[in-house]
Amino acid sequence: MAEDDLFSRSQEASGGGDASAAAGHSAMPLAARMRPRTLEEVVGQRHILGPGRLLRRAIEADRIQSLILYGPPGTGKTSLAEVIARHTRSHFERLSGVETGVAEVRRVLAAAAHRLQRTGRPTVLFLDEIHRLNRAQQDVLLPDVESGVIRLIGATTENPFFFVNAPLVSRSQIFELQPLSEEDLMVLMRRALADAERGLGHMQLEVSEEALRHLARVADGDARKALNALEIAALTTAPGPDGVIRVDLGAAEQSIQKKAVVYDAAGDAHYDTISAFIKSLRGSDPDAALYWLAKMIHAGEDPRFIARRLVICAAEDVGLADPMALVLAVAAQEAAERVGWPEARIPLAEATVYIATAWKSNSAYKAIEAALTDVRQNRTQPVPRHLRDTHYRGAERLGHGAGYLYPHDHPGHFVAQDYLGVEKTFYEPSDQGAEKRIQERLRYWRGLREQGRPSPGDQP
Repeated sequence: MAEDDLFSRSQEASGGGDASAAAGHSAMPLAARMRPRTLEEVVGQRHILGPGRLLRRAIEADRIQSLILYGPPGTGKTSLAEVIARHTRSHFERLSGVETGVAEVRRVLAAAAHRLQRTGRPTVLFLDEIHRLNRAQQDVLLPDVESGVIRLIGATTENPFFFVNAPLVSRSQIFELQPLSEEDLMVLMRRALADAERGLGHMQLEVSEEALRHLARVADGDARKALNALEIAALTTAPGPDGVIRVDLGAAEQSIQKKAVVYDAAGDAHYDTISAFIKSLRGSDPDAALYWLAKMIHAGEDPRFIARRLVICAAEDVGLADPMALVLAVAAQEAAERVGWPEARIPLAEATVYIATAWKSNSAYKAIEAALTDVRQNRTQPVPRHLRDTHYRGAERLGHGAGYLYPHDHPGHFVAQDYLGVEKTFYEPSDQGAEKRIQERLRYWRGLREQGRPSPGDQP
């Protein structure tokens, strides 16, 4: 192999022989040792790597250009980049968006151009946490990405459409990696237990099914977390009298602590979770809404942010079908502001359940949107003279207020008169909950107004 081949060095480091295997076991975490070496060893991500899928076809045909792999930690972004480089017989360079400067990027690009010219061998530049590169650093990559000097593979846990320069995104294919399923994690852990060269197969080890299931569940789709917790359990559990290390549920529970929910207050998880929360409220599913609320609480979301969205949902999606929803949401907002976490979870949960189970109507929201559209797009209506202010000297001489009918002087505290100057309808009440009574009253009043409407020539 070529002297500059990263994979030749990694193969030597993990080569045969008990001494070298033992050294490899002690030097690297289990998750790093068990990285897949071929496409066939990759577990999960069938939506992009299954037979006939776009990314798999591109890899097998050696038609990889620039990619951005986007997904939560432990889903295989780095592993997939290494597999691609190995499968396409490319030189592999790895840089970190946290530590890399422009000078280092330029050095790698110059070496890649020289290598391509001298040997014809392409370079895969893997940029971990590519979203951490500033705009100038990302711009340095553009010419060599465009000309094919490098095959860029960026990895990020953030949405690249928000955090990566648009020119770089436009030159790359975006693939979103999904959290691994519990069954995927079980496959990986069993593979590690059976592999004597890279995994734990060289140990006298018995791991209960119960323990594996617990690790797979709490790892929350993160292969790195599951494998490293398995190794911790194996290395910290004392062997029995027969020399066998038996990892039971208790050992597994101690080896993997409370899961840290993937939740960035400025990123996708933040907006996706609140979106799911609001849509569950709107869809009248209190159980789903409580789950998303619990996820936000667990992740430490600002209670004021959740409370604001509850107030908006109460007005927009419940509206006049149950006016108490807004009252309760505002009360919950004030309570959350006063008490903070952890007690704020209680009024927020109360408002969540109430809003989710209330009758729904977005008629008020639709009405104001229709009125705003009319104001923006059509001729602005002057205030009819009989509705104009009369509380200043000279108003009467201008005819302001002339002909105004005071509703409380009439039966039912209603009198038919024109309040707009033109005939327009913005508010259409629904027949949901309390709004059904509003619908009946408004139909009655509109009927009376229609009967008593003066002709245009009679308008004051």
